Amino acid sequence: MPAATHNSSIRLIAIDLDGTLLGDDGRVSPRNLAALNAAQARGIHLVMATGRRHSFAMRVLRPLGLHHNSILISSNGTVTRTLGASGDEPIPSHLLARTHLPHATALWLCAAIHGEGDQDFRNAFVLTFDRTQPDGEDSRGALVVEQLEQLTASISRWMAANEPYLLQVQPIEGALADPMDPPIQAMLCGTLERMARAEARLLQHPVVVVSGDPAESAPHQLTLHRTEYPARNLSILDILPAGCSKGAALLSLAAKRGIDASQILAIGDNWNDVSMLEVAGLAVLMDNAPPDLKHLAVTRNWRIAPSNSDDGVADTIESVLPVSVS
Repeated sequence: MPAATHNSSIRLIAIDLDGTLLGDDGRVSPRNLAALNAAQARGIHLVMATGRRHSFAMRVLRPLGLHHNSILISSNGTVTRTLGASGDEPIPSHLLARTHLPHATALWLCAAIHGEGDQDFRNAFVLTFDRTQPDGEDSRGALVVEQLEQLTASISRWMAANEPYLLQVQPIEGALADPMDPPIQAMLCGTLERMARAEARLLQHPVVVVSGDPAESAPHQLTLHRTEYPARNLSILDILPAGCSKGAALLSLAAKRGIDASQILAIGDNWNDVSMLEVAGLAVLMDNAPPDLKHLAVTRNWRIAPSNSDDGVADTIESVLPVSVS
């Protein structure tokens, strides 16, 4: 990223996790952590904004010792909670906002992805329920799948790490038996080509839009958020309640705290970060972002930071703090 003038007007920093704050080893580097602590010490609000659900994100955030009132926007904007803190005197995580998929919409979605042969996407489908407790953990049934084999082939490490929370239900509609207990989101994942076909299938229905589409504000719609990892030939298609996004959740939180959008710095690396990059006064994209997203960044005058393996988050934060933290 080019050298930047220190920007003392920044009051909130929103940071994606995977591919942004986290290195390729899935950890936060000492330099990145030092930058987060320096920002907190200057009274800047820290917001982690991720496609992970709360419990899974806390696996990497809990050991960092960030302030318990720091914020985690999880599941791409459907849930907002404080981090809380563990230790001798635990401080519970507090739910600030949550949006569910309407029960009837979730049932419709299960049918909409059904098809014949490779056009049947139910073997790539996950339903996510918010089972998070005050200690930040959740329980089996937070994730529900109908079939395991295809998902394990696509995201084996994620499936293994989340095994304690996975529940297999056949047919998956059985997980939606209670109308008073709807999911917060759904997910499809697989190869880039297969997920492109799944996205195209869903977009045939007028109730479904891609995040950022001008029609997104219309009622009774599902919003699609895509995350791509071309080097792994992996695409994750998150299916959220209408209007939910990292950007929408971030703006709502900022407004409640009296922070203007111009005072927000947002840092991300993938397509599901675009909504928060668009609303931030200062938007920064990681150098490891997909090439077509980097092209978009150029057209929108977003800064390009070093990659996640080169401490791009720290580099960015150091550029806006009045004193270097390196």
